[in-house]
Amino acid sequence: MIAAMEQSELQTLISSRRQGWSMPQPFYTDPAIHLVDVQRIFRRHWIFVGHSCQIKEPGEFFTVAIGEDSLILIRGDDDQVRALHNVCRHRGTLISRQECGTARRLVCPYHQWSYERDGRLASCRGMHEEIDRESLGLLPVHIEDLEGMLFVCLADTPPDFTPARQAMSPVLQPQRMGEAKVAKIVDYDVAANWKLVWENNRECYHCNVNHPQYTKANFDHFNSDDTTARIQGRIDAATERHMVQCEKHGFEVTHRDTGMANFPDQGQWFSANRTTLVDGYVSETMDGQQVAPLMGDYTEADVGTMRCRTVPNMWNHSSCDHVVSTRLLPTGPNRTQVRVIWLVHPDAEEGRDYHLDKLMPFWQLTSEQDWELCEFAQTGISSSAYRPGPYSTHKEYNVDAFVRWYLDAVAQ
Repeated sequence: MIAAMEQSELQTLISSRRQGWSMPQPFYTDPAIHLVDVQRIFRRHWIFVGHSCQIKEPGEFFTVAIGEDSLILIRGDDDQVRALHNVCRHRGTLISRQECGTARRLVCPYHQWSYERDGRLASCRGMHEEIDRESLGLLPVHIEDLEGMLFVCLADTPPDFTPARQAMSPVLQPQRMGEAKVAKIVDYDVAANWKLVWENNRECYHCNVNHPQYTKANFDHFNSDDTTARIQGRIDAATERHMVQCEKHGFEVTHRDTGMANFPDQGQWFSANRTTLVDGYVSETMDGQQVAPLMGDYTEADVGTMRCRTVPNMWNHSSCDHVVSTRLLPTGPNRTQVRVIWLVHPDAEEGRDYHLDKLMPFWQLTSEQDWELCEFAQTGISSSAYRPGPYSTHKEYNVDAFVRWYLDAVAQ
């Protein structure tokens, strides 16, 4: 059994971190810190688990594990999506061992207690008559559906979701993710701490060398120290064109420079914006061209990308014709389960309207390049030679912001 970390020990470790530098080694390698992360981050905050379009019909469900808690996300007969603990109320057996499926009822395989799609106890054959059936339904979990993105919170009293909804809904809405269709889901077991995976996503210092396809499509690999007059002129021209297109369609332009806003910081856990692509690119695909039918409210392809992210575990890039969402879940101090989900227009048919070998490579390559980098980082940080290093104020300000958010969250 892993010993719990004392609060005083944790505070000492937090205080030892030098401002503007990476964190001490235990934050990436210590099993006790992993338990702290599960308890104080993943059990207290809103966690992205998937898309509502994964379970469109009553009875469709998928399961997800957050730490030791297995959950079922299921659409009820009233068309509402619920999150329920995947634990039988009889003797605690795991009910569903499937990752996804369709159920008329949720039936425990041990003693066949069964539950309605809304979690109510339906049958407990063999039990005495005096049993209080009303109190023995599956335990519910707090859930929010944000424009087709599903978030759960295991806390008794979750953080207020209203600020996230108010800020993000106007940016997400045109994509219509709730009406979309799942084109592909790919799962990865990444041999790295979840924080390393998140930190990697929050900077493009590494992009020029490691992401050749990404840098052809985007400007955010340029930073304040390397935007020459020629490059800045390209960015300004593309941004101006993007603003005209967005204004024409009624989409707010929320991102006008090459660096992301300093996120997360001061308790903010969500961000969403619309970003221009390089001239000639209308989608984050290998050649920048549209590869699937336009999604949602889009009537033209040249609308840039809609990007959103929520700490601790989700980022999303949505082009005119497809969505790519990435979900992180820690499974150990040096293990992260990553799920990447591609969505397309609900009426699009594979082989006719889109082809996976055109739809997937841009983000599949970018993701897998990152996972390899994260695993090398984990190996190095686990070495006795590791010492925290300084963050670049030009290129790693978002990493520093995340570290500040994280240390503040685990200190509470």
